[in-house]
Amino acid sequence: MIWGGEFGRTPTVELQGNGGKPTTGRDHNPYGFTVWMAGGGVKGGHVHGATDEFGFKAVENVVHVHDLHATILHLLGFDHEKFTYRYAGRDFRLTDVHGHVVHDIVA
Repeated sequence: MIWGGEFGRTPTVELQGNGGKPTTGRDHNPYGFTVWMAGGGVKGGHVHGATDEFGFKAVENVVHVHDLHATILHLLGFDHEKFTYRYAGRDFRLTDVHGHVVHDIVA
């Protein structure tokens, strides 16, 4: 099972509402967000990575989306590098050409 959102959320909001009134809530944050996984070979109870003290940016064990995709494919029994194809003189694959399996979360 995999769960993730569209974006992470900042701990504050900097937007103004209608008429300049302060808005409650939190802003979108593409620099630090949570994805959780369970079952299928994922290490149970393991927390991988952390944001800074304000929750604005991932700073510890940062996982790029290409690495996440490579890890998911690995857990499904696929070698993501075997999905490489050449088009217009460039190699392409689901994990671009950068993904690496995050072995720390694999049981």
